[in-house]
Amino acid sequence: MPSSTAVRAAINVSLRHGDATLDGTAKTLGLSGRTLQRHLERMGTSHSKMLSEIRLEIACHLLAGSDKRLADIAESLGYTNASSFSRAFARLMKTQPIVYRRRQLRRKHGRATGTRSLRRSAAE
Repeated sequence: MPSSTAVRAAINVSLRHGDATLDGTAKTLGLSGRTLQRHLERMGTSHSKMLSEIRLEIACHLLAGSDKRLADIAESLGYTNASSFSRAFARLMKTQPIVYRRRQLRRKHGRATGTRSLRRSAAE
């Protein structure tokens, strides 16, 4: 049976090919959908949980490290539209994707310019 890492990799492949379904992932792994489902249950997870985790990781990476439009990110993650992506992201992260992006850009900018360390020095 495939490891959790192998299943995650297969979900990534399935997601890139636009077929991030249980059956699409199982096919990538050379298993039946039911066999994969039973295996994931024994691991204490499900395909939908793993898919959500992977989508969230990729979304965070794309929001923080690219200037892709939300609609493009949503499409690449298999959401029907930017609105459904935004709702899912906000439900999981407790913040809107655009707010998350702004925070990440501020953090990145602060590190790049040393602004944070200067602020801390001035406060001490």
